[in-house]
Amino acid sequence: MSTDSSTSKETKNPAADGSALIEFKDVTKRFGSNVVLDDLCFDVASGKHVTLIGPSGSGKTTILRLLMTLLKPEEGTIKVAGDYLTHEERNGKLVPASERHSREVRKRIGMVFQQFNLFPNMKVLRNITEAPVHVLGLSKDEAEQRARELLELVGLTEHIDKYPTQLSGGQQQRVAIARALAMRPQVLLLDEVTSALDPELVAGVLDVLRDIAHTTDITMLCVTHEMNFARDISDDVLMFDAGRVIESGSPEKIFSDPEHERTREFLSAVL
Repeated sequence: MSTDSSTSKETKNPAADGSALIEFKDVTKRFGSNVVLDDLCFDVASGKHVTLIGPSGSGKTTILRLLMTLLKPEEGTIKVAGDYLTHEERNGKLVPASERHSREVRKRIGMVFQQFNLFPNMKVLRNITEAPVHVLGLSKDEAEQRARELLELVGLTEHIDKYPTQLSGGQQQRVAIARALAMRPQVLLLDEVTSALDPELVAGVLDVLRDIAHTTDITMLCVTHEMNFARDISDDVLMFDAGRVIESGSPEKIFSDPEHERTREFLSAVL
């Protein structure tokens, strides 16, 4: 699903060639008797921007949490860049993955959460360099150079030596975006990244994400209620209801001429 963007050295994606970067096959996720994802199949092609829309509780955020291995599916398989995420092959059989295997595959994924989740005791620079140094094994100098480039990208160069508590919510979320990109992920997951922000701070964060979407080839999988943002950045939009994709297509198709009655009901309520 979706269209290649031009490349920027800040967030170059090593595999933006149109092949499937994320693949969900027959994935079911339950919480007790509640089926949150129901035999779900979909994929996201490398270099594409795909947005998931739909009512609360329809399973959108669960998809992102499965990709981060914060949850595991009861049935089905998930692949990232051709490798199984929660399974691995041993002696010709598919078995539950070891934590080490899942961790290696998960390195290809960056996520920006609703809450910023910054380390309050670390300044902005160290918040961004901590994981590249300790997880990717970058030198401190290389990680700091990368962090400075990303802070320029998100418009926060002058705040490099501040603590998170000295920043507005919008600035903290932009640091969180820079931190996710510092890991050089192949795919960036965005989970309602403006929902915790005051309304006047939303536009600045969305502008940064638009810039990343339009000037880099990083793959994006986005959950949002910001429909204008979804229309601007998406190559494909998937409408979820009751754990299934009930309709998918280009932003023009979904927002201007949806086929499914449930999609029309949802959009009339949120637009």
